[in-house]
Order: sequence, then structure tokens, then C-alpha cells
Amino acid sequence: MPIKIIVCIGTRPEAIKLFPVVHALEADGRFNVEVCATAQHRGLLDQVLCLAKISPSVDLDLMRAGQTLTDITTGVVSRFGEMLDARKPDRVIVQGDTTTAFAASLAAFYRKIPVAHVEAGLRTGDMLSPWPEEANRKLVAVLADQHFAPTKRACEALRAESIPAERIYVTGNTVIDALLSIKARLSQFRGATAEVERILPARRSNQRIILLTSHRRENFDGGMERIATAAARLAMRPDVFIVFPMHPNPQVQKVMNARLAGHPRIALIPPLDYVPFIYLLARCYMVLTDSGGVQEEAPSFGKPVLVMRDTTERPEGVEAGTAILVGADTDRIVREASRLLDDEAAYMRMSRAHNPFGDGHASERIVDLIASVHTAAPSMRAVS
Repeated sequence: MPIKIIVCIGTRPEAIKLFPVVHALEADGRFNVEVCATAQHRGLLDQVLCLAKISPSVDLDLMRAGQTLTDITTGVVSRFGEMLDARKPDRVIVQGDTTTAFAASLAAFYRKIPVAHVEAGLRTGDMLSPWPEEANRKLVAVLADQHFAPTKRACEALRAESIPAERIYVTGNTVIDALLSIKARLSQFRGATAEVERILPARRSNQRIILLTSHRRENFDGGMERIATAAARLAMRPDVFIVFPMHPNPQVQKVMNARLAGHPRIALIPPLDYVPFIYLLARCYMVLTDSGGVQEEAPSFGKPVLVMRDTTERPEGVEAGTAILVGADTDRIVREASRLLDDEAAYMRMSRAHNPFGDGHASERIVDLIASVHTAAPSMRAVS
């Protein structure tokens, strides 16, 4: 009898990192897989599900204007729990650090349904940075029985929290699976690439493109203003063009529109679908971000990353030389970005650094490892 799996997805990052897992499960005769969308984020989630050709069996459609963390948590625990009661799966799969991942894990735990955690073990050591994501990851770790760590460092973090070694597997990160899948097919998405080219300066221009993304809650208390000031200062350079696909959060929109709208060398644009975003990542010169996923994606294109946070749960990129922590510090952002713009040797060192986050086969390993705890003949292919 096939192993019945429910994959829970609430946000765009979860959809990006779980669609390769869903596809791998669907292609494997050992599984009967269903996807439940909580729609913690609505439009951004739907973009990726459409691209991945995933139609959720259940859509809780929980997103509401002005929703709080309490609203999301209680909504998922209640509604996802009702779905579990109706479908009675053998296992639930969650991903990452979202409120959806935590609340779905809790609902499954209440029903003694085992939970597999994709991208387990990332830690900053500061419960308030990123907030609430750091707490969400730690809470899921307590509830899950399978922990798919993307790196050895993540594995060590779980071991330090007394997670049994036999329940931790180093698989690589599924975001690289997703990225390499799309990267190999970029030429097929001419409409998406044309959409980006319309935004950018002509290729014959000497302007170098800086991709800027920012949405973290810990930057809402003054950090966004400092980031906007840094962007305005960098855009004073005639050889720079900044593209900022703005997160729909009203706090992000308010600050950035007030400070940066109308600047001739800054394009404030709506959030991009996944394929245009990947194409923009391929076309840019460097990345300024407070995102976690972008820290993992950019090195696959050889793009240096300045991380606008004081801490990162992905220190492997800093250690490998693909990323630099600059915080939401205006002067440091400008200084480090200017160094990469002016010092070709410094730029080349970062752009040629090894991507430490995966090889594109994490989803295959995860599927085999899930099967191994439900069948008598495991096929282990964890990264050593």
C-alpha cells in the first residue's frame, strides 16, 4: 500500500523549496502524495504553484488583510488539523521556518502523525533574529521525527539540541534543486526574460545591476529606512542601476516608496514571479538582501551577496566567501558594495566561491529517506 503523505505549503519560499520534493514523491510509486496550501501568503504562493504545475488537494485560503502571527498560528492548527482528521496521512512534510511549518507540525503532533522537516537545523542563536523564524525552526525540531539538514553545520546544530543522530540526515538544500531545474530551462521562458529586460538599462550601458530585496520583520524598526538610505547613496553612482522587487508588506512599501520612488537609477517593481526573479539574479552584478533563500541561490550564478542582517542562519555562505554580513547599516552597506564595484579582484574572489548549499539532488535523497522509515528495505543516499 502506498505511503500517504501530506505536504504542507504556506508561502512562496516553501513552495520553491518543496516543489522538487513534491515532484519526486509523485514520480515514486511508493507514495500517495497530496499538497495542502495554507495560503499564509496568497499571490506569491500561487505564482510558484502555477509554475510548478502543482494543484493543492486542499486549499485552506487563510490569508487575511492585517493578519497577525496569532491569526496564522491558530488558523493553521485548527484548519490543517481538521484536514488531517479527514485524510489520516502516514506522514506530514513541512519546510523551513514559517508559522505554517510550526503550526502544521503542532497539529500533526497532536494527532501522533510523524513530521518530516525539510531544511532543518538552521540557527542564528538569537531567538529574535530572524523573528519569529528562529523560534519556528526550533519548535519544529522538537516536534519532527525526521530532520533533513541542508549542511553539516545544520546537522551539528541539531545534535547540540539533543536530537538523536539517527533521525538527522544531511541532504543538501532543495532550493538548489529548484534553481538548477529552472536555470537549465531559462531559454524556454522568453516572456519572463523579456519582462525583466524591459526594466533594465540597455545591455550596451555601463551600468551594473544591483538586485535589492528586503522584507524581514527585524528590519521594520528603523532598518528599512537605513537600507533605503544606502540604496539612494549607491544610486548616486552613474554606473549603478538598482532593481527592487518590493515585498507586498505595507511597511516595506511605505518606506521604500517614500524614500526611493522616482529615482532615475532605481526601479521599484512589484514582486516578480520565480522565473523572472531567477533571470534577474542571473543578470545582476551583485545582491543586497535580508532574505535567507537568496543567500543560497545567488552563489549558483556567481553573484556576491551582501546580507543586510546582523546574524544569519546560513553562515556557510559567509565562511565559503559567497556572502558578507553587513547588517542594516547604511555606511557598511555602501562601503562593501562600493568595494565590489571598484575592486575587480575582490569581486572575483566572491563570485568564484563554491556554493556550499547543495548539488541539486536533495529531493531524491529526501524521498528515499522518507521511504526508509516506512518500508523494510531502506535506500539511504544521504550526503556524507
